[in-house]
Amino acid sequence: QLQLVESGGGLVQPGGSLRLSCAASGYTRTVGWFRQAPGKEREGVSCISSSGGTTKYADSVKGRFTISRDNAKNTVYLQMNSLKPEDTAVYYCAAARVTFTTAQAFCAAPANAYWGQGTQVTVSS
Repeated sequence: QLQLVESGGGLVQPGGSLRLSCAASGYTRTVGWFRQAPGKEREGVSCISSSGGTTKYADSVKGRFTISRDNAKNTVYLQMNSLKPEDTAVYYCAAARVTFTTAQAFCAAPANAYWGQGTQVTVSS
């Protein structure tokens, strides 16, 4: 059973930055960051292929967020810049259980995945 642990969330002012980390207990395939705000559906924020060569971003975060991974450390990062109040949510890390899951497909429908417990991100002045 793969374990995923998110960290790096917190309270930040609008325009500020945070870097989320997702540390895995072992090898991961495609990994994604998802978020859910109160009263809203879960949204695929960004996903990255196992090699890191392919990434996918939601339109709402393009140009502001960057996903990356360090496979030697079994860790995936989400650098979040120019944060807005609407970015406030619980952010979850998920890893695909199935090989050959593309970043785009995983972000759209993260079925059959391992999930972390989530980390709260609050953007407020």
